[in-house]
Amino acid sequence: MSSVRCGKKRNITVSFVFLSLLSFLNEQLTLTALAEAKRNVYIVYMGKGQYHDPKLLAETHLEILTRVLGSKEASAEAMVYCYKHGFSGFAAKLTETQAQMISESPTVVQVIPNRFYKLQTTRSWDYLQLSSHSPKNLLHKSKMGDSVIIGLLDTGIWPEAEVFRDEGLGPVPTRWRGVCESGELFNARKACNRKLIGARYFIKGLLAESGQPYNTTEYKDYLSPRDSSGHGTATSTIACGFFVANVSYKGLGIGTVRGGAPLARLAMYKVCWKLYGGVCATADILKAFDKAIHDGVDVLSLSIAPDIPLFSDVDARSGISIGAFHAMAKGISVVCSAGNAGPSAQTIQNTAPWVLTVAASTADRSFPTPITLGNNWTTMGQAMFTGEKMGFINLVYHDVSEVLSPRYCESLSPSDTWSARTVVLCFTSDSDESAVEAAALSVKEIGCLGLIIAKNPSRSLYSCDDDFPCVQVSYEIGTQILYYIRSTRNPQVRIRPTKTHVGRPVSTNVAYFSSRGPSSIAPAILKPDVAAPGVHILSAVPPLNPAIAFDFESGTSMAAPHVSGIVALLKSLHSDWSPAAIQSAIVTTAWNTDPSGEPIYAEGEPIKLADPFDYGGGIVDANGAADPGLVYDMGTADYIQYLCAMGYKNSAISQLIEHPTFCPIKQPSILDINLPSITIPALRNSTTLTRTITNVGAVNSRYVAVVEPPLGITIAVKPHMLTFNSVIKTISFTVTVSSSHKVTTGYSFGSLTWTDGVHSVRSPISVRTEITESYD
Repeated sequence: MSSVRCGKKRNITVSFVFLSLLSFLNEQLTLTALAEAKRNVYIVYMGKGQYHDPKLLAETHLEILTRVLGSKEASAEAMVYCYKHGFSGFAAKLTETQAQMISESPTVVQVIPNRFYKLQTTRSWDYLQLSSHSPKNLLHKSKMGDSVIIGLLDTGIWPEAEVFRDEGLGPVPTRWRGVCESGELFNARKACNRKLIGARYFIKGLLAESGQPYNTTEYKDYLSPRDSSGHGTATSTIACGFFVANVSYKGLGIGTVRGGAPLARLAMYKVCWKLYGGVCATADILKAFDKAIHDGVDVLSLSIAPDIPLFSDVDARSGISIGAFHAMAKGISVVCSAGNAGPSAQTIQNTAPWVLTVAASTADRSFPTPITLGNNWTTMGQAMFTGEKMGFINLVYHDVSEVLSPRYCESLSPSDTWSARTVVLCFTSDSDESAVEAAALSVKEIGCLGLIIAKNPSRSLYSCDDDFPCVQVSYEIGTQILYYIRSTRNPQVRIRPTKTHVGRPVSTNVAYFSSRGPSSIAPAILKPDVAAPGVHILSAVPPLNPAIAFDFESGTSMAAPHVSGIVALLKSLHSDWSPAAIQSAIVTTAWNTDPSGEPIYAEGEPIKLADPFDYGGGIVDANGAADPGLVYDMGTADYIQYLCAMGYKNSAISQLIEHPTFCPIKQPSILDINLPSITIPALRNSTTLTRTITNVGAVNSRYVAVVEPPLGITIAVKPHMLTFNSVIKTISFTVTVSSSHKVTTGYSFGSLTWTDGVHSVRSPISVRTEITESYD
């Protein structure tokens, strides 16, 4: 387990700035009174380290804490973590007053209480046209990601899973500085290999906050990098698992399971635990970022997200945003899940522009389950029923008096003995899926033989026991079945086992649960960036049931590692590309139709054509991203402009980036941030914005602008043609946007595409006209 101490004190000179801090703290309230107050975990965030020597940073942190608490012993007991590689700071158990004392120092960016994050949860790679059988796609051009290191912050890993074997891999990259930690049921020497090259676990922030030991027996978890929930094992499989042929979930979805970068190396940072239903503490997340930056990862994949409302980008309570900024500054790409709070607008999470945020879509696979009524009418539902074929069974719907509330699926309970030996038709309300699944389990226990669930159409299926069918149909089909029940003296039904269907006519949809834009923090920053398959993804899981080594998982948690694997391939092919260049390549080449050219829909109420707030640039196209032609590149200086445009204080920005920074007197326009998209949330007058684009294709090339303006919007691009050669590799252009609308509107959508006849560099455009109302 990671060290909780920050190192022994050495006789060494401390800088003036820290002496000033210590003098300030020494003049405050008495230590005796402070010790009597309640202590919680606080994170003292100090930006990038003032020293390059981690030991000196650690000693400084401990010295500060000692001056507050009065003794080295008390400081050692209170210290939870030292952050000393990617950035400077520490986590410690403090009273509110102690935390306030430290926060008032000018050398401290912020002192914030510990916070909890939540987890967000084979056909997909063939669907994305990254088949291992094609010799010309990105998978083979990049040597399957060989020697790229992907780090995951998650629930841990089940190292014995076949997808993590190191067959065909060479030595561990010499630049790797990480370790494999032993722990409960996790022997590092046996668990790690040339595939799983690193494994750490971080729980001190969570334990210090809860004030109690972690009961691994009660929570069925392990104090080690070992995974008990399966979430981390699944995301690792999707990102970089090795080939395992002829696997399925009880015969469904049979095929070869692998990750996006099957020869990439894997490092697991376990930060999420089963306490409170499954949480990840900010203090632990920041420590994992700190270690991962030190260890030498190339890509970081996080399938975790904060709750709405979100904290600002420079607020240390936004642990992922802060950690990702420091990772980006080291050239590490950070890929995050968009969240599972959809389909409502402004539910997108992980919104920082230096993070690649991934929405969840479906693939072209379904699980048809025939329903035959007693009158021989057959319809097709969707389920994962792998039980025995059944004969005709009584079919019931529980009618109630009109003065009573309807009996929705989620209101079924063990007292509903009328459901025994029958199949029940029920309709859902707006409750979440877990309520329906719990109700299904309760009626199964009293002898119910199955449910037909009528609901708003979506491709997410309920997780019922395999021998208990929970067959999903639309409200329309459910109503037809209800008419049959009400018009028949002895209604009956037969449900046959599920089969797997691949290809047409199955459409591609943005998943119902996938969080949507615009960003609630910065609506001018398009989020999500892109979408990837995240519904019913077959992946390795811990063998809690010895018969099940692979299972289907859904969520933006499963979408993010698809993109993490693709980013690893791109880093292998283009090692000199920045995280922003990779992000631009992915956004500007994404599909706006499915692979067969059909439109993409967004599940919701009602279902609609997908737009950039559903899927960003579109569905990720790995092969297109490998050769985008042009990219919108950015570095730390560009992100500083973003922070200035957001109105953040100079002091907070300076601490974040290590050196003094002063924003211009005239606040920069957020519309000029060099993003691969254009989003204008409040267009009042004609507005001109600037972009700079870099040629990464043929040296001598010429691109022409093609504009598809949003409804009622006029767009002018200058210059209209870009010519690159051996001297001119980067060109700036302006985009002038004006509206013909006379009233305030909702968002409308269009695009700006630069094309040379081979490449199409497409930037999604989202514009909302806002007319100021008078108040006389």
